[in-house]
Amino acid sequence: MTTATAEAKSNIALIKYWGKRDTRLNLPSTGSLSMTLSSLGTRTTVTLDGALESDELVLNGTPATEDALSRMSRFLDRVRRVGGFRERVRVETDNNFPTRSGLASSASGFAALSLAVTHAAGMDDDPDRLAGLARLGSGSAPRSLLGGLVELQPGVAPDGSDCLPRQLVAPGDWDVRLLVAMNTPDEKEVGSSDGMERTRRSSPLYEGWLRGNRVDLEVALKAVRDRDFHTLGRVTEASCFRMHAAAMGADPPIFYWNPVTLATVRLVRDLRESGVAGYVTIDAGPHVKVLCRPGDVRTLVEAIRGIKGIRQVIEERPGPGAELINASASGPASAG
Repeated sequence: MTTATAEAKSNIALIKYWGKRDTRLNLPSTGSLSMTLSSLGTRTTVTLDGALESDELVLNGTPATEDALSRMSRFLDRVRRVGGFRERVRVETDNNFPTRSGLASSASGFAALSLAVTHAAGMDDDPDRLAGLARLGSGSAPRSLLGGLVELQPGVAPDGSDCLPRQLVAPGDWDVRLLVAMNTPDEKEVGSSDGMERTRRSSPLYEGWLRGNRVDLEVALKAVRDRDFHTLGRVTEASCFRMHAAAMGADPPIFYWNPVTLATVRLVRDLRESGVAGYVTIDAGPHVKVLCRPGDVRTLVEAIRGIKGIRQVIEERPGPGAELINASASGPASAG
């Protein structure tokens, strides 16, 4: 038996990707820009065991559902083909935040799993191959391999070989914050993959979303280069609302928000008019994230905590890339 443990942080997209040009390879239709978080994340231990008859998955201390196990086994089958090994795998994974609730648990989960299983299998440490494997599990997982602010390029190659993440800002190089305002522990009704595909197939707003996303990404990349906080904040909000508008235009419509979501958005926008600069973004779930500067954190946190239905507000900053914690097989110490 060989074992490896890896940890990866969740990432929150500032410029969203929503829709795939190839569902089998999880290739995004557009590029995206994200911030890897400093505390919310996943720790995963994998054990390659020749005595196992099938893969096993324990999630947060409990045997996973058949759907989750099936998704993981399909992913591991692809890793086995690439890595040339046959052993079945026992996976024990823990998230320190709610799973499947719009906090990118699949991104951190598959980033950690990819790093751990490749080390346990003794595969080489090629970062492009690692990113490609992680993407097969979750389209946003390659971003969690790197720390700080990360761009995921959509690429044009049919095999996805040029769909790769690149770090734009290392942790500590730009002191911005992201407040995560959590309002429910419940899982979302429509998963991200299903929501993307329904939007792509049925929303008349989808093509406009794609065109606008490309423009938004260019604006955001320049804002990051210039360290222009307000421009980055404005385009972050625009990307968020356009993504959700496209999803709401699907048939049947997809609603990820709840009343607390809307109350939080309104509060942040009201505070901004009074000089407290925060900008919202919302993924495929109800939780609101607020991009802000260090000096406005306290005011924003106190105000958001006053909203009925807010369960917790977590202050995040640009965090580290995925890391190998320990392994019984040889391999590199870090992916980012």
